[in-house]
Amino acid sequence: MNTPNRRHLLLVPALAIGAVAVALAAEPQPSATGAAVSDAIAVIAPTQGQKVSGTVRFHREGDAVHVTGELSGLTPNGKHGFHVHEFGDCSAPDGASAGGHFAPEAHPHGAPDPATHHAGDLGNIEADASGNAKVDITVKGLGLDSGERAIVGRALIVHGGADDLTSQPAGNSGPRVGCGVIGVAKSGA
Repeated sequence: MNTPNRRHLLLVPALAIGAVAVALAAEPQPSATGAAVSDAIAVIAPTQGQKVSGTVRFHREGDAVHVTGELSGLTPNGKHGFHVHEFGDCSAPDGASAGGHFAPEAHPHGAPDPATHHAGDLGNIEADASGNAKVDITVKGLGLDSGERAIVGRALIVHGGADDLTSQPAGNSGPRVGCGVIGVAKSGA
């Protein structure tokens, strides 16, 4: 008759606890107050050889997200593609570690207002003569911390050129000149 080894008896509960911890970590967690996240932020830093920087805020408004912010170091009087990318990783010198556009439904690339487009398609921002831009757009259907279209933990990318809003797969908007990871922000800040 085989008797179970004591190490094996201890290993089974440890594996079960580990599996539960992994499952819980994968689910969106409420804020410290227990409420769903209503605000997020991305601090944009320049990619290698660029000067783009700024702060972009995301605020939940019903079924939409209001995106506001200020950026500097852009091409004066230029338009710049502005997108949420799939990975919250800005470690590559050229921003490539952020992956492609955030597109959970695999829709084609496009402007942020048609019924079907990448969830991360935010259109263009336009710089003034000094290379500064103000962001103020509202995008329907995005989530902050939960759901298939949640953007917390992903990257916000500013591109060097204008997004033509039609070219596939990403609008032909040129190199990534700024990158910031989208994180949870204090509500109303």
